Amino acid sequence: MRRPFIAGNWKMHKAPAEADALAEALKRALADVTAVDIAVAPTFLAIPAVAARLRHSNIGVACQNVAVEIQGAYTGEVSAEMLKTAGVQYAIVGHSERRQLFGDTDAIVGKKVQACFRAGLAAILCVGETLPEREAGQEETVVARQLEAGLAGLSADQVGTVTIAYEPVWAIGTGKVASPAQANDVHAFIRGWLGRYPSFVARNVRIQYGGSVKGSNAAGLLSQPEIDGALVGGAALSVEDFVAIVKAAAG
Repeated sequence: MRRPFIAGNWKMHKAPAEADALAEALKRALADVTAVDIAVAPTFLAIPAVAARLRHSNIGVACQNVAVEIQGAYTGEVSAEMLKTAGVQYAIVGHSERRQLFGDTDAIVGKKVQACFRAGLAAILCVGETLPEREAGQEETVVARQLEAGLAGLSADQVGTVTIAYEPVWAIGTGKVASPAQANDVHAFIRGWLGRYPSFVARNVRIQYGGSVKGSNAAGLLSQPEIDGALVGGAALSVEDFVAIVKAAAG
């Protein structure tokens, strides 16, 4: 059995003091959860405060992006190595907003996954189709292309440690949610695609669902056999909602 993994992406919300307060509230509310891996991803600015608050707790810290390079003349970038020293354990890579708004190509996403391994961060690789791609029946083609590029150059052992987050772009921040069956179908396709590696890879890789997950719909999604957790957006800013999602994952 794969251990459920719930990660909250705070996006560009919560300055350090607010982020610290949210982290403290989640730390208290989730202290007794032992059956689920949990992480939150604050802004770069708030990472030190949140990492300090969550040290020695059952909640890990993720970043929302990493630079490809280690250091140098890359204005505005933050390397995986720097983030590791700040207390980060996980890195969200290839989120649809990075792809759509900031020009992260499939090839760049693959380099960022490799940067995570270089620095010792656990990668959460995001894949997913837009609404026109879904309507054209291209979701599997798109997801396969993103997986191919995102995992390029990794050994089977490395791929086995990556978390994949399937996020149908048309369901992010829109209030639309893929039905549990729709989501599970794509998760099953991803697990089948991983069959090109030794069998332990598909057996071990956790595939999260990300797309307007809330406390009210989490149980239905997380009950699906191929859905191993959630990458939560807006609901991660609500203690009540995020706790409900984690507890749904815990069963």
